[in-house]
Amino acid sequence: MSEQLKYIVENLNKEPFKRNYNLISFDSLDPLHLLQVLNDVLAEINPQHKLDIREEMADQTALRMMTEFKVLKYQPTDNLSTFRQGLVSADKPVIYPILVWLFQKMVELKKRAYLAKYLVKLEIPPDILQDEQVADIFAQYEDMVEGFKEFHKEWESLKNSGFSASDIRKDIDQMTDEKEQIAKRVERLKKRVESTPNHEKMLEVARNFRKEQENQQKLAQQKQEQRNQFHHAEQKLQRMNKQVQDLKQSTVGATAEGLVKKLEEENEVNKYLCEEKIPKEIEATRAACKNLENVIGIPAMGQSDLDEIHDKIRALNSQVNTLTEKRMMRNDPIDDKLSLFRQQSVIIAGKKETAAEAFKEAKDELQQCQQDLQEKRGAAKDLGSGEVLKGDDFKAFVNKLRGKSSTYKKKRQEIAELRSEYGVLTRTEEILQAKDGNIQNQLSLLEAKKGVAGYHSTQEELEKVSTMKSELDDMKGKTLDDMSGMVMELNATIAKKKNSLAPTIKELRPLRERAKELQTEYDEKKTHYDTMSAGLESNRSKLEQEVRVLQEECSQEESRFHYLNSMTSMIEIQRQRATDEMKAYTSSDPAERKKSFRDQYSRKIQEQENLGKSLREKQKAVKASHGPSMKQMKMWLDFEKLMECKKRCFLGAQQPDDTAQVFRSEVHGEDRLVL
Repeated sequence: MSEQLKYIVENLNKEPFKRNYNLISFDSLDPLHLLQVLNDVLAEINPQHKLDIREEMADQTALRMMTEFKVLKYQPTDNLSTFRQGLVSADKPVIYPILVWLFQKMVELKKRAYLAKYLVKLEIPPDILQDEQVADIFAQYEDMVEGFKEFHKEWESLKNSGFSASDIRKDIDQMTDEKEQIAKRVERLKKRVESTPNHEKMLEVARNFRKEQENQQKLAQQKQEQRNQFHHAEQKLQRMNKQVQDLKQSTVGATAEGLVKKLEEENEVNKYLCEEKIPKEIEATRAACKNLENVIGIPAMGQSDLDEIHDKIRALNSQVNTLTEKRMMRNDPIDDKLSLFRQQSVIIAGKKETAAEAFKEAKDELQQCQQDLQEKRGAAKDLGSGEVLKGDDFKAFVNKLRGKSSTYKKKRQEIAELRSEYGVLTRTEEILQAKDGNIQNQLSLLEAKKGVAGYHSTQEELEKVSTMKSELDDMKGKTLDDMSGMVMELNATIAKKKNSLAPTIKELRPLRERAKELQTEYDEKKTHYDTMSAGLESNRSKLEQEVRVLQEECSQEESRFHYLNSMTSMIEIQRQRATDEMKAYTSSDPAERKKSFRDQYSRKIQEQENLGKSLREKQKAVKASHGPSMKQMKMWLDFEKLMECKKRCFLGAQQPDDTAQVFRSEVHGEDRLVL
C-alpha cells in the first residue's frame, strides 16, 4: 500500500495535474475529494468526464465510472458488487489500485478511450430496431464504424511506415518527371500515328474499346454493390425473423388490459384537446383577430355612435329575453325531457373544459418550474464555487436564517422606538430652548426698563456660588455619617434580600433539576427525531426513484404495445395473403390457380429460362461465325482498296501524256500533279 501511495503521489504532482500532495496530505483526503481525484484522472484520459462530482448523484457517478472502466477493460480484484460499493464509498483499497493502473497505462488508455468514442456501438432496444428507417440508419452506422476501422488502420500503418517529408518530396519530384516523360511519349506517338492511313478509325476503335472497359468496370462495381445490398437485406430479414420470434415469446401469457385502458384514456384526452378545445381556441382567436381588424378599419367613433351601439345591444338583449320567456312558457314535454340531457351535457362540457384548462395550467407551470430551476441552478453556479445545500443542511440553514431574521426584526423595532423617542426629546428640547430665550429677552427688557440691567444674571451666579458652598459644607459634614449609614443600610438590605429570596431559592433547586431532566429528554427526543427524519427522507428518495423507474417502464411498455399492435396487423395481413395464396393454389378452377403467385412466378421463371436458352444459342452461333466473318470483312476491305487503286489508274490513263495538270481526286479530296 505504501508503494502504491508513493507512486500515485509522484504522478499527481507531475504534469498535467500538479497537485503538490505529500504522502500524509493525500492519505488524509476525505472520500469525496478522493473520488474527485479519480474523476480528474479519468477526465485526463477521456475529457467527457471533466465535471464536479458534487453536481451529480452518487449512483450516477458510480454508473458513469463503471461504464468507463468497462470500456477501458479494467479487471477488479474483488467481485462486482463489492467493487461497486467500494467505488461509491471511495474506499482506499479500491481507489488506489485503480489510480496505479490508470497511471501505468495512461497512453494506451487514452488511445482506447478515443477509439471507444467511435467504435463502441450504441445499444438500441430491439423493439425500436424493428422500424425500417431506424434499421437502415443503424446499418449505415455500422458501415461507417467499419470504415472508421479501415481508415484508422491505414493511418496507423502510415504512421509506423517511417516515411519522412524529404522522401515524400522526392517521390513527388519523381512522379513529376515521369509525367513529363509520359507527355513527351504521347506526343511522339501522336506524330507517328498521324502518318498511318485510317488512323482516325483506329483511334475511334481504341476509344470505344476503352469505353467498354470502363463500362465493364462500372458493371462489376454495380454487381458488388448489389451483392452488398443483398447481404444487408439478408441480415435485415434475419433481424426481423428474430424480432418476430422474440415478440411471439414475449406475448405468451402477457396481458395488457391496464395499458390499453390507460392508452385509451390518454387517447380520449388528446382527442378532446385536438378535436374540441384547440379548434375552439383557434376559432376564438381568429374571431378576436377579425374583430380587432374590423375595429382598426372603422374610423374613430364619437359619443353618438357609441350611444347608438349601446341602444342596439339593449334591443338585442330584450329580444333574447323575450324569446327565452316564450320558450319557457311553451312547456313542450319533449323539450322538458331533453333539457335535462342538455344541462348534463353542458355540465360535462364545462367539467371537461375546466379539466383541460387545469391540465394546460399544470403543464405550463411544470415547464415554468423547470425553466426557473435551470435558471436558478445556473445562477447558483455563476455566484461561486460554493456547494448547493440539500436535505438536512438546507433545513438547518433555513432555521438559522429564520433565527437571525427574527433577531434582526427585534433589533430594528428597538432602533425605530429609540429613534422616535429621540425625535420627541429633540423636539421638546428645541421648544424649551425657544421658550427660555423668549423669557430671557423679556426679563432683560424689564430690567433695562426698571434701571437694574444684569440683575438676574448676577443673582443666578451668586445663587450658584452659594449653592456650591452649601453643598460642599454639607458634603464635608455628612461624609462620614453618610458612609456609615450607607454601610448599615446596605447590610440591612442584603440581609432582607437573603431572607426574602430563601424560599424562592428552595423552590428553584428542584426546578433546576427538573430543567436538566427535561433538557436531557429533549436532546434524546431531538436525536430520535433527526434519525427518523433522515430515515423517512431516504425512504422518500428511494420511493421517488422507484416511481421514476416505474414511469420509464410504463413508457417502454406503451411503446412496446404500439409496436405489437402494428406487428399484429402486419402479420395478420401476411397471414391473409398466405391464405389467399393457398386457396388459389389448391383451387380446382384453372383460371383461379393461374392467379396464384406460385404459378405466376413459375411462368416467369420458365419464360426467363427459355429466353436465356435462346440467347445462349445465339451467342454460340455468333462465336462460331466470328472467325469466318472477320476473314470475309478483311477480304472486302482488300477488295475495296484494289478497286480504289484501279479507279485511280483508270483516271490517270485518260489524261494526255505530254502535258501536266492539276486535278482533284474525288475519292480523297486531295490536289495531285499528274505528268
